[in-house]
Amino acid sequence: MDEWEKSDEASSSPDLGRKKRKSTLLLGIVGCLLVLGLAAFFFGRLPVLAQSSAWGSKEGQACIQCHSVQNAALVEEWRLGAHGQRGVNCADCHRADKSDPDAMEHNGYLISTLVTPKDCSRCHQKEVNEQKGSHHAQAGQILASLDDFLGQVVTGPPAAATGCWQCHGSTVKVLPGGKLDPTTWPNTGIGRINPDGSWGSCSACHTRHAFSKAQARQPQTCGKCHLGPDHPQIEVYQESKHGILYEANKERLHLDRDHWVVGVDYSAAPTCATCHMSATPTQPVTHDVGERISWTLRPAISVKLNMVVFEDLTKKDIPDGQPLPKVGDLLKAVDGTPKKVKAIIPWQDRRGRMQDVCQQCHADPFVSGFYKQFDNLVDLYNEKFARPATAIIQDLTKAGKLTPAPFDDKLDWIYWELWHHEGRRARHGASMSGPDYAFWHGMYDVAQTFYQRFIPEVRAIAGEPLATQLLEKHVYSQPGHRWLKEGMTKDQLQNIQEFYRQRYGEPAK
Repeated sequence: MDEWEKSDEASSSPDLGRKKRKSTLLLGIVGCLLVLGLAAFFFGRLPVLAQSSAWGSKEGQACIQCHSVQNAALVEEWRLGAHGQRGVNCADCHRADKSDPDAMEHNGYLISTLVTPKDCSRCHQKEVNEQKGSHHAQAGQILASLDDFLGQVVTGPPAAATGCWQCHGSTVKVLPGGKLDPTTWPNTGIGRINPDGSWGSCSACHTRHAFSKAQARQPQTCGKCHLGPDHPQIEVYQESKHGILYEANKERLHLDRDHWVVGVDYSAAPTCATCHMSATPTQPVTHDVGERISWTLRPAISVKLNMVVFEDLTKKDIPDGQPLPKVGDLLKAVDGTPKKVKAIIPWQDRRGRMQDVCQQCHADPFVSGFYKQFDNLVDLYNEKFARPATAIIQDLTKAGKLTPAPFDDKLDWIYWELWHHEGRRARHGASMSGPDYAFWHGMYDVAQTFYQRFIPEVRAIAGEPLATQLLEKHVYSQPGHRWLKEGMTKDQLQNIQEFYRQRYGEPAK
């Protein structure tokens, strides 16, 4: 007698027992569907039940046999990863068509060395759609910017290839026969410009060949590129309470889980992915790392950014204050082509998405207080230092005192480091709760460079009376700089002297 029959026999009414079991089964099915539906709505995680023929290529078995001998560690990482566990093999990802610009014959098979977002989209369409409009995907556009002038001209192409391109990405060139040009490959820059026209490199974060979620969620993954004198996000994170909590509690974060929602699956600390990409109870995962960013901290002068989403899901930022298109309008996209606008996300909504992440761990007054301090620091940097310095550079160029060419004048270098290094450090320090980077590595360095290097060089280049005119117009007209021109009052000096006597037992020097 099976379990169903035993249950019927125990029931006072066999028909009633069967009805109860059917009702219970029906409720269970409905409940499961409801849970899956909610999961799909909030997280976009409803599993795709693809046909088994979609992967597990027979040709891939030959790859595995050969590379198990030649590249044993590579194959072992693949076996341990999600792809290997699900039977997705080498040929599934590296297969090529004759029309592919980087298709090459390899031991009787047509393959491509490069696996691009377009290739990954065969299984991960949602993720690629989010990525292709992101700041990450656009990082390769630096190749036409002033940064690339430093790499290509001031230092030289080999320096750019091993430095700049490994984070931003290069334009990968293909040699006859489909092999990749070694001057542009290997390269996993996040905005790599691929031969098939796609932008980006999924393996920049999901390192091949394990493509681990846990590894991609580690702050060190982001720290490969987000570090150093001009954008020290990993150093700021490590200094912050967030980084301290991560180091103390990383084993509690369940980084390898498929379902990874802050406040639900973990609570001890956030990683970079938590704030910029991962799910909360009210918003889904996104592979657009800029979707929750309201300020841009990259340029000389920070602005708040509204996001335009096009129908092909690429995106473009429009600074706040500039006219916004309407849904359905044609607008020139980042690649220069006119595209139809699908949606507009104002900077306030982008900030709201980030604040939703903050609110999983912090009460509203804490979050609003943090943003007030952050905004105040950015405004201080903008108005006291960045706008005056930028205006002086522009006026000196118009007056013929500076050449239009970059980096051929001493003042070009001073100005560059003022905003590109020191100003970024200050702004990022404030944005991620790193006090030392906000002040000593940030605003202190900004002030020192502005007063001790920038202004003296302006005087040397401009001469009189132009130097005085520029400083009166752009610097001394602001209350924050009057101390430099007028000096401190007698009362201010006495107060400082008295403070030092009380604290240190001696006058200030």
